[in-house]
Amino acid sequence: MTLTELKYIVAVAREKHFGRAAEACFVSQPTLSVAVKKIEEELEVKLFERSANEVTVTPLGEEIVRQAQAVLEQAASIKEIAKRGKDPLSGPLKLGVIYTIGPYLLPDLVRQMITHTPQMPLMLQENFTVKLLEMLRTGEIDCAILAEPFPDAGLAVAPLYDEPFYAAVPANHPLAKNDSISTEELKAETMLLLGTGHCFRDHVLEVCPEFARFSSNAEGIRKSFEGSSLETIKHMVAAGMGVTLVPRLSIPKSALLPKGKARGNGQEDSFIKYLPFGGEAPTRRVVLVWRRSFTRYEAIASLRNAVYACELPGVKRLSE
Repeated sequence: MTLTELKYIVAVAREKHFGRAAEACFVSQPTLSVAVKKIEEELEVKLFERSANEVTVTPLGEEIVRQAQAVLEQAASIKEIAKRGKDPLSGPLKLGVIYTIGPYLLPDLVRQMITHTPQMPLMLQENFTVKLLEMLRTGEIDCAILAEPFPDAGLAVAPLYDEPFYAAVPANHPLAKNDSISTEELKAETMLLLGTGHCFRDHVLEVCPEFARFSSNAEGIRKSFEGSSLETIKHMVAAGMGVTLVPRLSIPKSALLPKGKARGNGQEDSFIKYLPFGGEAPTRRVVLVWRRSFTRYEAIASLRNAVYACELPGVKRLSE
């Protein structure tokens, strides 16, 4: 068997579909199918159960696929060791970022990387935490920026920063007159939440657990609504549909200017008031994670330094 054939069976196991696996490997489906059949005949075992709609991995196949992935990672490590001998920071770095961090951190982070390590461009992937952890395990990405907590997958973890939450309320809401807010004051409000799968949804529900279940008032109005992204939810807040929590980096600079200064530049943020929490603010910890078998230590260090070089207003930088 060859490394290419091992790559094919890993792709089939990941995609659960021969056609999509072939597309991911940039080969025709017959080429991939013949290679998989060849490995099954060579090993004299069945790796996949094929049906009309789906491909499933057999129990023995799962063990073989895991070993195949380990072999592919070790083979890639040989190339990485050779690269490091020439330039430890040469070649792309595949970085995954969750949806509620990417839009607010990446613009500055990419600029920092271009300035300091132009020979190591970032290949970016935005996704949910669970998906990024799976992509790390299979080697599709090299590292990821996530928010704790997440399932322990035996990864190396380096803290980046603690980020406080702010409440976002419509500018004409009675709470907008306040300088700060409490969780008690939020209990009576209609809370706008991200959809299931977003870890930030879980963070909000930790702060306001009463919204873990949709509730209705006497008139039957549902007390919680969902949006597909933080920016979508901000539009809903601006329209007066409810309130939400947002991470500090998602707040535009102009929205926190003192009264009398231009706020929002005429955009939707001029219709939103962002309020800090009184006392100890709820926060999330943002971390960088990577496989312990990943050999480009200098690349990880360079990425961390680039994050620390970003402006990161209102957050607490962390170091080990």
